[in-house]
Amino acid sequence: MKVLAIASAGGHWIQLLRLMPAFEQHEIIFASTRQSFSETVSSYKFYAVPDANRWNKFKLIYMGAAISRLVLAVKPDIVVTTGAAPGLMGLLAGKLFGAKTIWVDSIANVEKLSLSGRLALLFADRTYTQWEGLATPKVHYHGNVLS
Repeated sequence: MKVLAIASAGGHWIQLLRLMPAFEQHEIIFASTRQSFSETVSSYKFYAVPDANRWNKFKLIYMGAAISRLVLAVKPDIVVTTGAAPGLMGLLAGKLFGAKTIWVDSIANVEKLSLSGRLALLFADRTYTQWEGLATPKVHYHGNVLS
């Protein structure tokens, strides 16, 4: 199986890296918003993607197009993300091109899912929280990736 693991910088990236053991039997391709992160996954393919947020719609459109091109080129079987906007766009593109999609909401979201996580619920095949109190029939809890 080919896994595209995508996340924005900071805590999202760190949490994504903590998920690596779950996919070690598969081909993993990483994508993030900082080219320098390629050094942290030097034995894997890595792609830099544009960053954007909900406050700049034009950048969101540009980012969505770039990530869609990446998903189309990589042809992953699974797209997994810990957020935020680049991960959400990766899930949407993955879903459109036939990949299974997994959203893992950030451990920082203690009281409710992130906005991106709530949007991911609309189309992700699986959505996970890292807080047991946020689990629902649609949001799964199996522990956290930062302990």
